[in-house]
Amino acid sequence: MGRRRPKGRPVDGILILDKPPGLTSNEALQRVRHLFFAAKAGHTGSLDPLATGVLPVCFGEATKFSQFLLDADKGYRATFRFGITTRTGDAEGPETGRVDASGLTREAVEAALPAFRGEILQVPSMYSAVKQGGRPLYELARAGVEVERAARPVRIHRFALLDFRPGLHPEADFELLCSKGTYVRTLAEDLGRALGVGAHVIRLHRHRVGVFGDEDAIALAELERLREGRRAEELDGLLLPVERAVAHLLAVELDGRTAWFLRRGQPVMAAGAYRHAREGDIVRILDEAGHFLGVGEVLEDGRLAPRRLVVGAGF
Repeated sequence: MGRRRPKGRPVDGILILDKPPGLTSNEALQRVRHLFFAAKAGHTGSLDPLATGVLPVCFGEATKFSQFLLDADKGYRATFRFGITTRTGDAEGPETGRVDASGLTREAVEAALPAFRGEILQVPSMYSAVKQGGRPLYELARAGVEVERAARPVRIHRFALLDFRPGLHPEADFELLCSKGTYVRTLAEDLGRALGVGAHVIRLHRHRVGVFGDEDAIALAELERLREGRRAEELDGLLLPVERAVAHLLAVELDGRTAWFLRRGQPVMAAGAYRHAREGDIVRILDEAGHFLGVGEVLEDGRLAPRRLVVGAGF
């Protein structure tokens, strides 16, 4: 039997979705994919149902470059509530502890933050998507199983207190810029533990993924409104070019002959075209007309090897 054709139309590009609360990232993805009637799509970096904000959705050829967005730094605005702990580390889970935290001050929170900046170790939550034995931890947790988890290094570039509201269970607003793999709920739990009162996340908004921010995002409700009574193709103008996923990489322009060989999977020599790159660097490749071809790696002998190429030109 032949392979079944994927349902949907070929769509290439990136949509920056402002994910609403109450949906998993996959649920949001499937709704967007349906609106575009796209044959192939994937999201780059899960957000919990509680969370809102920037969720890049890659269509078609853009899925080849989704790893660059998965690996990118992320920016968050979060609200922690002190004095209450939950099983999941956020407001979605059942309460596991409660203390009077009215003695907590803004100054005490500020004093605790430096220990959580720079490179730190985090033990992933049992309710995270980290896999162990091929299964996500949250599946094990829901089955009542808890397993040992190894601490993992992450980098917190910015962890700033924006506002503090005292009370029996004080709340504080934070802004974070952190590396991939950072769990904000774990940060809340660890900060609460360091302050001796416990804490959990009650609000979480991701405002940045790599080069993309709130300013690039469109709300799901707005997308659905625009689709009403229209064909899916009429939404394509909202898509960003595939190349935007790797816009942060050094650009290398190849002449027509060199580009021809590279498109066929062959490493090429382009003397001087990437003189600022070093062995092992990944670069963004353009042809002489400025069309994005994909990304390549600089080899030890100075040649440029293709690593991810788009099909066709003009993306």
